[in-house]
Amino acid sequence: MNSVKTYTLFTDHDIYLFKEGKHYKLYDKFGAHSAEKDGVKGVYFSVWAPNAKKVSVIGNFNNWNDKDHILFPRWDESGIWEGFIAGLTWGTLYKYAIETPRGEILEKSDPYALSWEQNLQAASMVSTTWYEWKDKTWLENRWKKNSINAPISVYEMHLASWVRENDHPKMFLNYRDIADKLVPYVKEMGFTHVEFMPVMEYPYDPSWGYQITGFYAATSRFGSPQDLMFLIDELHNNDIGVILDWVPSHFPGDANGLHRFDGSYLYEHEDPRKGFHPDWKSYIFNYGRNEVKSFLISNAMFWLERYHADGLRVDAVTSMLHLDYSRNEGEWEPNIYGDNVNLEAKAFLQEFNTAVYKEFGDNIITIAEESSDFPMLTKPVHNGGVGFGMKWMMGWMHDTLDYFKEEPNNRKFHHHKLTFASMYMYNENYMMPLSHDEVVHGKASLIYKMPGDEWQKFANLRALYVYMFTHPGAKLLFMGDEFGQTKEWNFKQSLDWHLLEYPVHKGLQTLVKDLNHIYRYEAAFYENQFNPNGFEWLQADDLENSVFIYLRKGKKRDDVCMVILNLTPKVLDYKIGVNAGTHWEVIFNSDDEMYAGSGLKSNIFNEQYEDYMYHPKSISLNLPPLAGIILKQKRDKKYKLQRIKQHKR
Repeated sequence: MNSVKTYTLFTDHDIYLFKEGKHYKLYDKFGAHSAEKDGVKGVYFSVWAPNAKKVSVIGNFNNWNDKDHILFPRWDESGIWEGFIAGLTWGTLYKYAIETPRGEILEKSDPYALSWEQNLQAASMVSTTWYEWKDKTWLENRWKKNSINAPISVYEMHLASWVRENDHPKMFLNYRDIADKLVPYVKEMGFTHVEFMPVMEYPYDPSWGYQITGFYAATSRFGSPQDLMFLIDELHNNDIGVILDWVPSHFPGDANGLHRFDGSYLYEHEDPRKGFHPDWKSYIFNYGRNEVKSFLISNAMFWLERYHADGLRVDAVTSMLHLDYSRNEGEWEPNIYGDNVNLEAKAFLQEFNTAVYKEFGDNIITIAEESSDFPMLTKPVHNGGVGFGMKWMMGWMHDTLDYFKEEPNNRKFHHHKLTFASMYMYNENYMMPLSHDEVVHGKASLIYKMPGDEWQKFANLRALYVYMFTHPGAKLLFMGDEFGQTKEWNFKQSLDWHLLEYPVHKGLQTLVKDLNHIYRYEAAFYENQFNPNGFEWLQADDLENSVFIYLRKGKKRDDVCMVILNLTPKVLDYKIGVNAGTHWEVIFNSDDEMYAGSGLKSNIFNEQYEDYMYHPKSISLNLPPLAGIILKQKRDKKYKLQRIKQHKR
């Protein structure tokens, strides 16, 4: 006897939107939802399996048998199976037993489940995202924090390995325990946002979360959905935004996941040239299928709405947009125009960006992790762009690290690796990442990428951070890099927080904290970070000395800062051309003793009204070795008054 009763949450309009690929709130309909029928409480189930012969709900309530709770197929050719089971409550474990046309019985976890078990069975769990949020003030004002005209400094982190208890180094902390430690730390360090590597459910720890099976489930490694919400709530109530890594690019072939969900290629593209990823041995979504587009865009909406995320960093966009990504000749098929752009993936990303920005406006940010020169990623969709808010500046990252790896004596031969980014830095809205990808797989930690002895390594890294925080664009730094983690990142263990007992590591951490402060409170460094008016080279060609000098400018005429990088161990007396009527003061020196530098002061020891470097005035100052210096402009009041009088005449 079938114990399932007829029930539905779908309207005819829902079905129409789903089939058209325009339903962006599928999580309100699909999955397991508390319901009541004929005065009896229970759970409503619905799942998309258009090629199934039969779909049953199996679980700990029926001894995992597929005979007693058979769902009903809808009559509208939507491929949806649904029904109501009385007496079930939150915490019930379940899966779908799907009989394929060939007679196979596939036991699949629910693609829309809100929680999953942490074991080999990885069953879905009837759960809820109900939570009493306390971040109303943040939500009302976050457009100011997420604006491209605001300072955005992101602390990228992997929740499983940021910190663990010394007494239990193999155990994960709960989201709430992480909140107790993370919130005050990020606030003290001055980062404006955190970015969590995927918090969606994933089966394999070495994937770091990038091979997702439960797209709508917060991973239960660290607790319940409400525990994650608490963490986000606490961050918001301390003025810290939350960006989540989102992976619409591929999914693993786990037996209980999306692969061959109803015995057919349902979520993935059937053609392996488009549907199988040769590097990751995973499966690529079929972006041309309307129901799959609705699944993915609804998923993005889910994390932004239900978890109050402030942004999504979209992973592996390059692999999505290029048909020949990681494929040899003959392993891919050109599009209708004969080139390598995946037109369906591009259209999907355009639709995703259009949908989330329409729903949330400038309250949120979408960020593309994209390593090619694919055009117009951050341009509006209505102008032919892909519509992202920002793009990772991968070229800057690679050129910068390549330069800083060089011995100082060789840097004159690689000088323009640091100036090249100015040729394209306003083509897109860029975020400058020093991410987790740069400190794994034998690439060495950032501090051990630097040449020289210990003092030179730390001096080099301090100078690199000055360059990063003063360069146009938003910032992203991976956890541990702020204090000079020496070992490569290991997802199995905590960061080496004990290193902060050593002055060089503590000094580096203090430097990052102060750079965050300068970036956030000096308008010159963020107001025009995506605008060509915000940057001017003063010295880009001093190869022999490896000196770089540039101005950063805010919207107000007097909001100007000068950045000087001396990237050799030599102490230099250096002359610089500046505008008439300006005076300067040194506000930051990475060689300061508080940062474990040598303590050499950088003082302006001469000012002259003479033409120099195409400017009517010059200043001279001493430059410490392997250091970054920041000067702030102070306008001469007499000069300013004189210009006002001339204007009145």
